[in-house]
Amino acid sequence: MISIRVPDELAATQLKYNGEAGRAFITALPARTADFLGRWNLRVDGHAMHGVTALVLPVLRSDDTPAVLKLQLLDAESEGEPTALRLWNGYHAVHLLDHDPTTGTMLLERLDHTRMLSHHPDTHEATLIIADLLAHLTAVPAPPGIRRLADIAEKMLNDAPRALHQIPDPETRTLLTDCAAALCEVAPDPGDRLLHWDLHDENVLAATRAPWLAIDPKPLAGDPGFDLWPAINNRFDPGDILWRFDALTDALALDRERARAWTLARVLQNVLWNIEDGDPLEEADLEIARRLRHA
Repeated sequence: MISIRVPDELAATQLKYNGEAGRAFITALPARTADFLGRWNLRVDGHAMHGVTALVLPVLRSDDTPAVLKLQLLDAESEGEPTALRLWNGYHAVHLLDHDPTTGTMLLERLDHTRMLSHHPDTHEATLIIADLLAHLTAVPAPPGIRRLADIAEKMLNDAPRALHQIPDPETRTLLTDCAAALCEVAPDPGDRLLHWDLHDENVLAATRAPWLAIDPKPLAGDPGFDLWPAINNRFDPGDILWRFDALTDALALDRERARAWTLARVLQNVLWNIEDGDPLEEADLEIARRLRHA
């Protein structure tokens, strides 16, 4: 059996975010990796990589085509990924080559992981690249079975009063109460587009068949305005918030007020997670809310 070492950082994040389910996933990962190498007739072609939740292994297929084997814990966020990638079919996103529905394991087209958009020296151009990708990806209606922004919005509105009451600073509490009010305004019309949800500049890689392609979606069915926050938060620059927001809304032809409300809702989502996990609130999120609240 091929020896696969699970990175300590991946084991730590799985345990932090997924508890016993994460521990079980990490324990099973070496055997699962070996199983899929054999099942799909793959050969290891480099060192394993990882993000917060997945192990990614460069491989060669039986015809020597480069690919990557992605192994991750199957959960509500990851289960829609193969559906979205099949629907996009390589159009502005990585190609899905094979998929195991039981475990969520995927075989993907290999892109150039050494050339992330986060390495691009011009943050304005990088924002416009993400905007172009989002404009194409979110043009597709979400298929049945994808997580719905409507459900997420409803849960946020239910959780917000109790959670925000725990914030001691009255100015911050008022700011986030305004975010919840903005969400309340748009929640009755949550949208039906296929959202990536996590298109930050480390989830955009260079490729040979296209300049840039999106990877690692956490798909939602909803309003594209909910997809803007990562590109605003990338390499955070307070003075750039409004420029990025306007560039994104223009490129996606979004109603500015609705996009503003959904972006404030995205800040609220992050804050609710911070409070639930006992983590401090992110100053970048609060500054995005301050600058967009009355923009």
